[in-house]
Amino acid sequence: MPSGGARVRSGPAPTSQERSHKAKAGAEGWVTLPAEGRDGPEPAFPLDSPSGREMDLWARLWETPQATMWERLHQDFEVASYVRLVVRAEKPGSSAIIWGQVKQFAESLGLSVSGMQRNRWTIGTVDQDDDAPRGTGPSSAVTSLTARLKAVSGD
Repeated sequence: MPSGGARVRSGPAPTSQERSHKAKAGAEGWVTLPAEGRDGPEPAFPLDSPSGREMDLWARLWETPQATMWERLHQDFEVASYVRLVVRAEKPGSSAIIWGQVKQFAESLGLSVSGMQRNRWTIGTVDQDDDAPRGTGPSSAVTSLTARLKAVSGD
């Protein structure tokens, strides 16, 4: 067993604002993903006999901003493996080990905050001209919640 020295995943993940002492200054090495996600149809599911749930999750994942990088890096098989594992983990009585594997897969595919940071990906902003909803922070979430509560109460 090796002793001392840095490990591949040791220490906190770098952020776009604060770089580790080994990283170059500036935004060098970071990729900005489109906020509107990936455009176009999803690739064919590469594993045998996909279920309906797998195909639904597969289609939804290929609409995310991260999917632009998966396409560029030819990660169809990795995403399909993640989808199959998630569907397996959703079944009643699934083990904590499977959920741990799902978490690791999600991180490696950039589906978690820490995974985005480790991959050095950031999501861009939606243009102001678009009609797409914008979640710009806590105030927009509170405003949205207030509007939904008013709709329910009838005020």
